[in-house]
Amino acid sequence: MTIAFVNNWWSLVIRGLVAILLGIITLAWPGITLGALVLLFGAYTLIDGIFSIAGAWHASRLHERWGALVFEGIAGIIAAAVTFAWPAITGLALVFIVSAWAIVTGIFEIAAAVRLRRYIKGEWLLVLGGVASVIFGILLAVSPLLGALVLAIWLGVYALIFGSMLVGLGLRLRTWSQGFAGPSATTVEFP
Repeated sequence: MTIAFVNNWWSLVIRGLVAILLGIITLAWPGITLGALVLLFGAYTLIDGIFSIAGAWHASRLHERWGALVFEGIAGIIAAAVTFAWPAITGLALVFIVSAWAIVTGIFEIAAAVRLRRYIKGEWLLVLGGVASVIFGILLAVSPLLGALVLAIWLGVYALIFGSMLVGLGLRLRTWSQGFAGPSATTVEFP
């Protein structure tokens, strides 16, 4: 039996590459305006949400669990809709939107990783990505008045770390799926 993550390894790589691109752009121009940060965040959460829902649709066709991917996708799309509907949003509100989104998606990433561990022993990249999301969200929530510049730097660093974890996981799952021998080979141990 395969799982949705294995069949959708490419969506994890794409999501990771988009996150890495967001991190590079944000860190290259740390003086980015709040308006540009709002649009960057909105674009990223929309793309991330769409790919999560696409992964859920594919998983449902394979009769795999897809609920967490749908909730993660909906959270991303809602965050994008709120961001685009009110582009003049205050820095404080943006901080709390980013914080809530990071915590919610981080929790779903950790939950998905727990289920993934049944199939792949020693898997830790998705757990680290989820933990990074939750920590990032908590840091933003406890210090919301640090300003757009610090938010841009935190978002850039977070996006680089989380994106790297997703790309690494996607490539590991791609390698694993190529060596998948059939229904009896459901666990693989990574070094």
